[in-house]
Amino acid sequence: MRTCVTMAAAQDSPLYLGFDFSTQQLKVVVIDGDLNVVHQDNVQFDSELPEFRTLGGVHVHADRLTVTSPVLMWVKALDLLLDKMKRAGLVFSRVRALSGSGQQHGSVFWRRGASETLQHLDPNQDLHQLLQDSFSVSSGPVWMDSSSSRQCDELQAAAGGAVRLAEITGSRAYERFTGNQISKLRQTRPQDFQNTERISLVSSFAASLFLGGYAAIDYSDGSGMNLLDIRTRTWSGICLEATAPHLDRLLGAPVPSTSVLGPVSSYFVQRYGFSEGCRVVAFTGDNPASLAGMRLQPGDIAVSLGTSDTVFLWIQQPRPALEGHVFCNPLDWQAFMALLCFKNGSLTRERIRNKSTGGSWELFSVALRDTPLGNNGHMGFYFDSVEITPPAVGVHLFDPEDNKVSSLSPQVEVRALVEGQFLSRRLHAERLGYSIIPGTRVMATGGASSNKDILQVLSDVFNAPVYSIDLCSSACLGSAYRALHGLVSESAVSFFDVVKKAPEAQLVTTPHPAAQQVYDQMLKRYARLEERVLQETRP
Repeated sequence: MRTCVTMAAAQDSPLYLGFDFSTQQLKVVVIDGDLNVVHQDNVQFDSELPEFRTLGGVHVHADRLTVTSPVLMWVKALDLLLDKMKRAGLVFSRVRALSGSGQQHGSVFWRRGASETLQHLDPNQDLHQLLQDSFSVSSGPVWMDSSSSRQCDELQAAAGGAVRLAEITGSRAYERFTGNQISKLRQTRPQDFQNTERISLVSSFAASLFLGGYAAIDYSDGSGMNLLDIRTRTWSGICLEATAPHLDRLLGAPVPSTSVLGPVSSYFVQRYGFSEGCRVVAFTGDNPASLAGMRLQPGDIAVSLGTSDTVFLWIQQPRPALEGHVFCNPLDWQAFMALLCFKNGSLTRERIRNKSTGGSWELFSVALRDTPLGNNGHMGFYFDSVEITPPAVGVHLFDPEDNKVSSLSPQVEVRALVEGQFLSRRLHAERLGYSIIPGTRVMATGGASSNKDILQVLSDVFNAPVYSIDLCSSACLGSAYRALHGLVSESAVSFFDVVKKAPEAQLVTTPHPAAQQVYDQMLKRYARLEERVLQETRP
């Protein structure tokens, strides 16, 4: 991302900062009170902090399962980023509030005595020098880690099974989720665990740096730990007990995502010129922050069409399942958000484009335009690699009578692929509690969202208008919006009132009049055939 400084805002107008501690970089977006982006910058971990020897921001260990990131690398990145912002002429005294996000499921283990260190930081020294002895685990597990299978089994057994755990925490046990990582650390490195005074997520760790004390974990990011009861919004006693003794003391009490945690630490006031009145709003995970950046509303669904396809949902009554994740909603503490990930996204679309239309997106679009809604009953499941949702593999093609066939004509295959992908997105969204309501919008982002004919199929399958949104920094932007909202949230001002001046999403297409009739029926058939495919491909 290029540095862009357009200080068009009045020189004394308030500013709001949104940070994102992601896997490969630390980013910041600065907005003014009218929601204009006035500055953005970043620090790339691999190239700008080569001394940490990361590849893609992480260390993959010899077992290929353990994946960690050096905590001090994130601290030093913040030093570098704030220095860059200062050199670019950002006036920190104008910043009224800041918030941020962190890659979900990463964890930070603070050493005994770190709290004292945080409260007495010397403004003449860099943060990474001051905090170099503050972590009991120097390189913490991140979302790519899959080394805690045993602990997942133990947690699910303690909770009464995978379904019961999903009902409590919003997800079945996942290796990357923090509860299972804490359990593994306690079992395999008991001394380091004994030396730990506090456990943070990447988000609450980053907030702690700005606060000069331990920041609470927010409800939304806390939902990605297999520890929080998503309905009571308190730590689940069953899950805590199964993970580690006295864990509630190490985690602190969770708080609403809109909480103002306190004023910025005097370290930042003295070193960078922040105002003493600048407030730190609870940081959250990158996915919840993206929900804020996209300004998703009740009933909306966001579909990111990338290497893997990700679906974000705003839901009121969740139905947690063995697939996908339900989190507390970062914008409305009485609502929920759900997240589904599908591995076979754009690479599969590109393979069928190469096979069926000679590598031409133009001809791919023509094939979609020239074939009817419902594809005359032809249907396809394209799982080039083992899918996450559902856990199936292989290409499975069906004729209108549900007989398996070995091939489809090129044009029919293009529509079978795109319809099948979007039917899958809708089916699994509805199973988590999503329902299309009057006013539902489908927000499309990612590479394939530039193809209007693909988006037309998306609109038809969901029977809802599709809007496109440019989301180069959705987590950062969402964090800046949340900083602004945090200041007024206690006076019951809604998030949407705060961001109503933001640029509107662009309407791309609306559903065909016959779409609902065609796809409501097709969805039932798709669900039946998916179950058949699963039975055939289960190991």
